[in-house]
Amino acid sequence: MQFLIHNSWLILLALISGGMLLIPTLQRGGARLTILQATQLVNQNKGVFVDVRSAQDYAAGHIRDARNIPLPELKARSSELDKFKSKTVIVVCSSGSQSASAVGQLKSAGFGEVYRLEGGLAAWQAQGLPTVK
Repeated sequence: MQFLIHNSWLILLALISGGMLLIPTLQRGGARLTILQATQLVNQNKGVFVDVRSAQDYAAGHIRDARNIPLPELKARSSELDKFKSKTVIVVCSSGSQSASAVGQLKSAGFGEVYRLEGGLAAWQAQGLPTVK
């Protein structure tokens, strides 16, 4: 007990540094879905893909039936997705990094189940899965 009292500042420092290590993990947009999980949800008609890449990138190749709403426009255009609030929304970007911001925006817009596709479109293509133009 005396050790804890004399070294309380070290314990506090350890707790703070541990908390700081958790912050990036918590800010990454929450849960992710693997490609397998995402395709199963969409094939069962329980999920929808939302591509947050630019219109040019989307036109170059995208997941079939994905809705394109570029990330800078997402907040203003999220109402276009209202009919999908009862489904799982799977956010797709190029590599999985931009989708974290989109997940946060959609959750604050009232969407319940929003996930990001782990690895983004790059991982999708690396698995040899089809894209359309």
